[in-house]
Amino acid sequence: MFAERLGYIRLQLDPRTSASRLTKQADMDFVLGSVDPHTDSWNNSLSTNGTDDDDYYDDYYEDQPELKKSLNIMSLVVYSLAFVLGVLGNGLVIWVTGFKMKKTVNTVWFLNLAVADFLFTAFLPLSVAYTAMDFHWPFGRFMCKVNSTLTTLNMFASVYILVVISVDRCISVVKPIWAQNHRSVQRASAVSLVVWFLALVLSSPYFVFRDIGSGTRENNSNVINCFNNFAFSDEDSPDIVALRSLRHCAMIITRVILGFIVPFAIIVSCYAVIIHRLRMNRSMSGRTGRPFRIIAAVITAFFLCWAPFHIMSIIEMVNHMRSEDDFSLSLHHVVKVGIPITTSLAFLNSCLNPLLYVFMGQDFKDKVRKSILKVLETAFTEEVSRTNTYTNSMLTSRSKEKSFSDAEV
Repeated sequence: MFAERLGYIRLQLDPRTSASRLTKQADMDFVLGSVDPHTDSWNNSLSTNGTDDDDYYDDYYEDQPELKKSLNIMSLVVYSLAFVLGVLGNGLVIWVTGFKMKKTVNTVWFLNLAVADFLFTAFLPLSVAYTAMDFHWPFGRFMCKVNSTLTTLNMFASVYILVVISVDRCISVVKPIWAQNHRSVQRASAVSLVVWFLALVLSSPYFVFRDIGSGTRENNSNVINCFNNFAFSDEDSPDIVALRSLRHCAMIITRVILGFIVPFAIIVSCYAVIIHRLRMNRSMSGRTGRPFRIIAAVITAFFLCWAPFHIMSIIEMVNHMRSEDDFSLSLHHVVKVGIPITTSLAFLNSCLNPLLYVFMGQDFKDKVRKSILKVLETAFTEEVSRTNTYTNSMLTSRSKEKSFSDAEV
């Protein structure tokens, strides 16, 4: 997922050296199960010719085998849990929104969000196997590329669909009459296609740069890793190293800005406008109490699941861009422990989404007495019904006012 496993694969690595020590990089990417999340991503070199390059070792996990074991177990548990809950939950949402319910704007949003999460979780068994096999990738180069690409595709698609949902809700509250006249399934489908195209473009570099390479473990057994080969070369010349570092930084910065900062800023801005509008109109606030519990859940889940991962990625990048004298071993160790934890937390977002709109949409006791189908239908249509009710009431009120004025005349 992020870098080859140190202490098991013989790597050229010293956390105190600069990025010029690289031969091949395994990026600290959110590339599900592609390479080991428990190791450093910048200053490592996979011995692709089967020989040992033993100049440097990172013995951080060598001195703490219990920590390494705990992180591995945690990863396996989270991956397995996310797979079971994600496939079942998102599969159920796809079935309900795609085949059981009448097509509406809301069902289009939820269907696309569920498809993105389903694709992500459906490939989790590869990551479970990769981790269980001590980070050996036996599935070939093409699956290495596809697995990583689908992971980043899910990340961007899910985030942008949440942005679209936020903008749609904002418009429905601020301009309810306009929204009722202009919101349509066809337009929602067109917007969804744009979202998927944008997500595909942003995730395509992972298909291009993802590669596999063979290495040797300390017991002299061979191992194959899935990693990012940014320069398509094993050379260690200054130009190649600079190219690797440039592309590595560009991908991390792009992921953080376009995959978190910008979407989160839009989401927060939309809901700030909505809250301001509801405070000005208390009658509307009474009709939208439950939808705003869903809104709060979405924002909270999004922030809690993704913020730690992106923060850890930035810390890792900044620390390794420092000079040799300024390099922080403390931060290096924090990153090595924090990355697998924050990555696992990010994985959980894909299996949480099907639950948020259901269990936040109405009282839990009501759900217990209803079938899953009815619960999901209620969750997906709740806000639309409320918005339409409010809009119709506004139209009726305006019609009455007009009739009263005509009567006076």
